[in-house]
Amino acid sequence: MTSNKTLTMIKPGAVNNKHIGAIIDRIERAGFRIVAIKSLKLSKEAAQEFYQEHAERPFFNDLVSFMSSGPIVAAVLYKENAVQDFRKLIGSTDPNDAEEGTIRKDFAESKSKNAVHGSDSDASAERECHFFFSTIDYLEVLK
Repeated sequence: MTSNKTLTMIKPGAVNNKHIGAIIDRIERAGFRIVAIKSLKLSKEAAQEFYQEHAERPFFNDLVSFMSSGPIVAAVLYKENAVQDFRKLIGSTDPNDAEEGTIRKDFAESKSKNAVHGSDSDASAERECHFFFSTIDYLEVLK
């Protein structure tokens, strides 16, 4: 059974380039409901914790530096088949490989500065949503 929620983060580059509104508009037009949202700046330690599964990868330190370089916008999104549908909406990690009309194709600066994060599985979505929000933050909205 698939989950109906996923997490997104609008990354520092897209926030700095003033793409928050356009990205949120795309998300809502694609049928997602934003059930929790906040803007914050990740500390280096928080970025390391969030991306812990990539700790052994060569890009980890650059990713942590980028994600802690400025404000992000984190949001819990709700829709049937949320993870898979959102992955399709955002497109490939590398904007050069992303399909036309996807968020990363239109707003990413590069593969490492790809505008948005999207959970890659239902299990990741559960963990990531709880990283930024307690269930009480959005439970009532889902009723």
